[in-house]
Amino acid sequence: MSAKVGLNYNRPLIMHVDLNSCFAIIEQQANPLLRNRPVGVAAYDTPNGIILAASYDAKAKGVKVGTPVREAKLLCPGIVVLTPDPDKYFDAHARFKKVLLKYTSSITPKSVDEFVIDFVGSPVIRNGLLLEDIGHKIKQDVKEALGEYVTINVGIGPNRFLAKLAAGLNKPDGLDVINSDNLRQVYSKLDLVDLPGINHRYKARLNLAGIYTPLEFLDATMPKLKHQVFHSINGFYWYLRLRGHEVDSEDFSRKSFGQQYAMGHKTADKQEIARLLMKLCEKAGRRLRQDGYSANGIAFWLAFSNRTYFSKRQKTASSMYATSDIYRAANHLLESVDIPAPATNIGVTVYDLSPITPYQIGLFDNQSGDNRALARAADKVNDRYGEFTLVPAIMANMEDTIIKRVAFGQKSG
Repeated sequence: MSAKVGLNYNRPLIMHVDLNSCFAIIEQQANPLLRNRPVGVAAYDTPNGIILAASYDAKAKGVKVGTPVREAKLLCPGIVVLTPDPDKYFDAHARFKKVLLKYTSSITPKSVDEFVIDFVGSPVIRNGLLLEDIGHKIKQDVKEALGEYVTINVGIGPNRFLAKLAAGLNKPDGLDVINSDNLRQVYSKLDLVDLPGINHRYKARLNLAGIYTPLEFLDATMPKLKHQVFHSINGFYWYLRLRGHEVDSEDFSRKSFGQQYAMGHKTADKQEIARLLMKLCEKAGRRLRQDGYSANGIAFWLAFSNRTYFSKRQKTASSMYATSDIYRAANHLLESVDIPAPATNIGVTVYDLSPITPYQIGLFDNQSGDNRALARAADKVNDRYGEFTLVPAIMANMEDTIIKRVAFGQKSG
């Protein structure tokens, strides 16, 4: 493809649908006494528990994903905090999926409450129905299948990125289309962080390159995005993505996710090395989760100033998904190392990957499920406000360590 690519003028046939405030709205549907009241679903209802989903009544008071229960009650006196009921959510997911399968088999679950639907070649399109009409029909079918209080957002676009952006324009219960005709108009009303995949750190990176709005992002040249902003092929992907060309549907068959770091401050202190290791595990874990995998193998290595080297890999007894899972396995390998000299380089890799589906994630059903739910909640906070906004305590005061030296390595970045 040439360096200069125009907009995608094809008919938009990709649809992104998501249940609004999924866990909270399902609880409100199940219990009419909770409707039109602020509701939060948290892994634990103790003060330090984290809100995983908030009803729109609670969101209006400032309660968001990642808000501690203690803070949620201060922001929104009277909020009803519930612990999760996984059976309800699995049942809703299954019924939601069944509705979508009536229209096409080309559906991709992104999470318990989100699906991407590809209508290219679908019989309903050949029958002449407009995708907007199908979207309205899906909304009604979902209400009939899940309950009258349940609402969804529908976004339609020529690629997954624009369909997801459209799905977030008018929440709750919206239906929007982005195509080549209104693309610039839509971008003109948004902030950079309103774009899926752009958090505050990426916004700062774009600002440094003189890009302050989505329209300026769209109008930036491919070489500028590739070489000045993202310093990688990701700049080319963003150039295409913003114009409606599909770059997010490929299955690259990843075999591993790894991070490494050359230490500016060489150290033989295992506690200091462990803190660096946690940060590397978090970066690898976020990439693992973003691409929809769990891992069953861990590899860890250290290089020392005396030119010796330690490397070990092993399979894990259970799959790794949350950062805590990865760190626990990597730290076990670190504990087995005899440190002969200050460490100069450190690396961790997870391998033996397995695709994760919503059912495999095991939402909230045990300690592993809680860890995974918390990992996804933390990822949402960090996606929105910047990597390492929400971190484990062991990583306190490490804002400038590793971030500047290790590439993000994600397709969206």
